[in-house]
Amino acid sequence: MGLAEGYRVNGGPAGEGLDPLYPGEAFDPLGLADDPDSFAELKVKEIKNGRLAMFSCFGFFVQAIVTGKGPIENLTEHLADPASQNAFSFATKFTPQ
Repeated sequence: MGLAEGYRVNGGPAGEGLDPLYPGEAFDPLGLADDPDSFAELKVKEIKNGRLAMFSCFGFFVQAIVTGKGPIENLTEHLADPASQNAFSFATKFTPQ
């Protein structure tokens, strides 16, 4: 994917006359880029959703570091006993002694 995007940004056939930093326009089967105002709003929404997804992945990483278990195992333990298997039960492990 990175190779294809690099080719497009450097003036490949799918990148002629387009914004080199944002794909769009070349592949738009639903016609979402017809209105420039809504298209600009959709660009911002896509960037915000991507940032939220990256922050969610960071949460999974922190959870795995703190608990030493994967997200599915943590979820099943929390669903089995939500009162004792939550973030507050692990927060007490990091108090200074």
